Amino acid sequence: MTLGSIGTRLAVWWRTLTEEQGGSRLCRGLAFLLRLTLAIVRKTADVQLNLWSMSLVYTTLLSLVPLLAVSFSVLKAFGVHNQLDPLLLELLAPLGQQGIEIKDNILGFVDNLKVGVLGSLGLAFLFYTVISLLQKVEQAFNAIWQVPETRSLGRRFADYLSVILVGPVLLFSALGLAQRLLQSGPMQELLALEPLGGMLLALGRLLPHVLIGGAFAFSYIFMTNTRVRLGAALAGGVFAGALWYASGRLFTALVVDSSSYSAIYSGFAAAVLLIIWLNLAWLIILLGAQVAYYWQHPRSLLPTAARGEEWHSREGLALEVMALVAQAHQQGQALWTADALQQRYVGKDAERVSALLEALRGAGLLVTSSDEPPRYLPGRAPAAIPLAEVVAVARGGGGGASSLPRVALWQRRLEQGLDAALADASVADLLEEDGGGLSPAIETNRSHSGAGAAAAAPHGECAR
Repeated sequence: MTLGSIGTRLAVWWRTLTEEQGGSRLCRGLAFLLRLTLAIVRKTADVQLNLWSMSLVYTTLLSLVPLLAVSFSVLKAFGVHNQLDPLLLELLAPLGQQGIEIKDNILGFVDNLKVGVLGSLGLAFLFYTVISLLQKVEQAFNAIWQVPETRSLGRRFADYLSVILVGPVLLFSALGLAQRLLQSGPMQELLALEPLGGMLLALGRLLPHVLIGGAFAFSYIFMTNTRVRLGAALAGGVFAGALWYASGRLFTALVVDSSSYSAIYSGFAAAVLLIIWLNLAWLIILLGAQVAYYWQHPRSLLPTAARGEEWHSREGLALEVMALVAQAHQQGQALWTADALQQRYVGKDAERVSALLEALRGAGLLVTSSDEPPRYLPGRAPAAIPLAEVVAVARGGGGGASSLPRVALWQRRLEQGLDAALADASVADLLEEDGGGLSPAIETNRSHSGAGAAAAAPHGECAR
């Protein structure tokens, strides 16, 4: 076998896996996992993702003590506040001995915080600090999921406070019941039986890691202002939980156990290590959210050519979005959500749908309903929305003239020709000329989640 033939086979294999031109179910599953791995590796160096991580570190440092103070007050009322100590210890375990010191200091701050003497202004600031952290988390998740809108102010207070006040009580109550169950007589008899006892003990040691992964999955579903399917959230939670555990072990071995940080930073070593670990932890959580997004939208991992989909111009995309929204409203069909539109325009177009929806809504051409998630309706009657206005919004109101006189001349002619072509035309004309071909139904192979849905391709054999 010559070197050229080996290179040809590798090229065919690579194209099959990355572009998914065919293959069996196993091959398509492997192709999805390969593309997912490559995408996540690229995302670790993504500037925007790292900026979100650093922003969340700053907000966490400001909000951690108030958040724990609110949760601690509620837990104390139910008599389960002692469960907060082992939870913090588990989260700070990668910091080793420094983690124990930080945990004691944090709980000391929480104990010294007297909610009763804060006053109305202090109490309002306390809740504002807590809500700002959750709002920042939602904004980061929305950016990953390309969701243009955050929750309304009223929904933020209702949803966030329900999690802060009720969530810890339910979590620690469940942990307390599980602990009592393990200490009961029948369970002790089961633990004495082998190999069942050993298996149950192993599951018990895995329980904290399972809970962390489950908490990540819950946050992806609850905090993102769009519909996140359970399978996608669990995929992201499992990934983030496993990466959290592995990174914690490596962080302890390579950073915390090293004496260089103590020698360089002296008394500030604990604070420096906490900031580094928080940055790494938030990056892991955001990467888990990215995995959940790719799991729910697997075709976004494919190159544009492999998807076989047209990359619309911004003007064409705006016209089509307006036509879809107007037709759904006019014919009494299910109204479009931002997530549904992004699923329809998977890939490069989906990256521009969020900004385009915001621009159209800001210009009054689209309005949103009070539903959750919000649904889009025409801002005016379709016949009263000129196509020229839609195109102008898509183009950002038009750009400045070129500094070159001849280019500026042709630029003016281009704009005049476009205005003439769209004269007296409205969104209603798009619906009439379409003849009912537009449909808000999303294709089945785009609505399914998971690796199997990522493999909607003709059957065949893997490249050999």
